[in-house]
Amino acid sequence: MPEPLLEVSGLRVRFGKNVDAVRGINISVQKGETHCLVGESGCGKSVSALAVMGLLAKGATRSADRLSFGGQDLLALSERQFSKLRGDRMAMIFQEPMTSLNPAFTVGSQMAEVLQRHRGVSRGEGLERAAALLAKVGITNPGLRLGQFPHQLSGGLRQRVMIAMALMCDPELLIADEPTTALDVTVQAQILRLLMGLQAELGLAILLITHDLGVVARMAHRVSVMYAGEVVESATAEALFAAPTHPYTNGLLRCVPVPGVIKRGDPLGSIPGTVPRIAPGYAGCAFRDRCDHADASCNAHVATQQIGTDHAYRCRLSADWVQAA
Repeated sequence: MPEPLLEVSGLRVRFGKNVDAVRGINISVQKGETHCLVGESGCGKSVSALAVMGLLAKGATRSADRLSFGGQDLLALSERQFSKLRGDRMAMIFQEPMTSLNPAFTVGSQMAEVLQRHRGVSRGEGLERAAALLAKVGITNPGLRLGQFPHQLSGGLRQRVMIAMALMCDPELLIADEPTTALDVTVQAQILRLLMGLQAELGLAILLITHDLGVVARMAHRVSVMYAGEVVESATAEALFAAPTHPYTNGLLRCVPVPGVIKRGDPLGSIPGTVPRIAPGYAGCAFRDRCDHADASCNAHVATQQIGTDHAYRCRLSADWVQAA
């Protein structure tokens, strides 16, 4: 297998002295593939993406065994060097399109600034590129939109603007953090089709963060399921949906209505409780208080088990036992 475009090994993020938000996760993204990070709110998905992009809030500390992009060690970069990479070869679509754009500047000025900063072009050239990309992402009359302010656009249009802005410098990696949140179902489907089309056309690698397993089934080549700051299961999308192994993954899938299997009016599955807040020194399986199969051994360190070469999960139970339960 070729070297991944993005390789994350042992990534850890701590807020202050009391919260371990990300606890040693491993993720890799190959060129041209979509890798989905899945899990409930509070599992550390967005924090992981922000850590990769070097955009953590003040008070957060990041460490990793390895954090590389295109063979370049991101941990060795200064903030000045990282800022040249960020928005250029690596780009991010943020979670909330309603607040991600600056309300004080027009769409055109915000988009052109990206190209001016990273390519040194004139404002006119930046606006020309911005108009072309707005048209590419399906926005009609792009010349008019360039002169508008964010509050004059709908949520779907703002999300398309965010995608176009992320593409200004032809990035190799696009990190999309819940790109369909707060959008209606029709617009969600349009945004997903747009991302898949752009990936096919441009060869983008996409790290897609979502809690929607329907989106995962449609978009993902590979999936990492996160819980309480850890990756508890990682597999190809095909293997994960065919044979989910970790109890948490099984719980998530039971919450999804399946046509032809779940009848109208039948109750959906649920996972009782909430994601715990993890303090430094926490030991054992973080899912144990919500798991039907937990026992005293779950309080100790839980090793990662391997199924073949491309499917791993973090649980004391055997894969056969979990799938039969």
